[in-house]
Amino acid sequence: MASEISPKAEISPKAKIGNNCKIFPFVYIEDDVEIGDNCIIFPFVSICDGSRIGNNNKIHQGSVIAALPQDFNFRGEKSYVQIGDNNVIRENVVINRGTHRDGVTKIGNNNFLLEGTHISHDTVVGDHCVFGYGVKIAGDCEVHNGVIFSSSAIQNANTRVGRLALIQAGTSSSKDIPPFVIAGGKPLEYGGPNNTMMREAGIDEKVQKHIANAYRLLFHGKTSVFDVINQIKEQVPDGPEVQTIIQFLENSKRGIMCK
Repeated sequence: MASEISPKAEISPKAKIGNNCKIFPFVYIEDDVEIGDNCIIFPFVSICDGSRIGNNNKIHQGSVIAALPQDFNFRGEKSYVQIGDNNVIRENVVINRGTHRDGVTKIGNNNFLLEGTHISHDTVVGDHCVFGYGVKIAGDCEVHNGVIFSSSAIQNANTRVGRLALIQAGTSSSKDIPPFVIAGGKPLEYGGPNNTMMREAGIDEKVQKHIANAYRLLFHGKTSVFDVINQIKEQVPDGPEVQTIIQFLENSKRGIMCK
């Protein structure tokens, strides 16, 4: 089915737009843009060069996709934003494209970005994440699958947030936030395992207890992260989720929250 495109939208003839899209008045789309099928682009959205947008996405009023990176290292190179399928991008969301040549900012599938979210250059977001009102994710971050950011949270540059983590409102982190945890407060504190989301994800209750034990060693012990990794390997029954925690800790470059 042909797309429904308002004559009041300003769209480059070079842009590639899929089937059955609806593009409202006053949308602005530049040359180097590819949009998949069944997308809805609401009024006053700007989709800039380097945008690669999948299927079944809804982008609401005032959002800017592939805005130039807010990075002093940017020299005008050709770079990209890649957005997967089934995402809801609400009003006034800004997603910057990568900084360096062929750099990419990636948004996966089935994410929900609420009003005022900002995803900065070269950040990689997984699937099924939620970004609350006014969440700010700085450049070169990783946000793994199933993460929830409550309103006005700030994640600083070059940090990672692990799978199924919940970051409570108004927090700020300059270190990595491990998977399966609740993080909140000022300064940021460990608020326990995220049992609700783990249960929703089908993680067995026994495994949830193993995860809680691993984090008891990490956050309540007095030893280094290196020693904690060895303690987890020795004391906590192995499994995919425990391995996820170990690998996350081993790969941390910015350090772990609260440590």
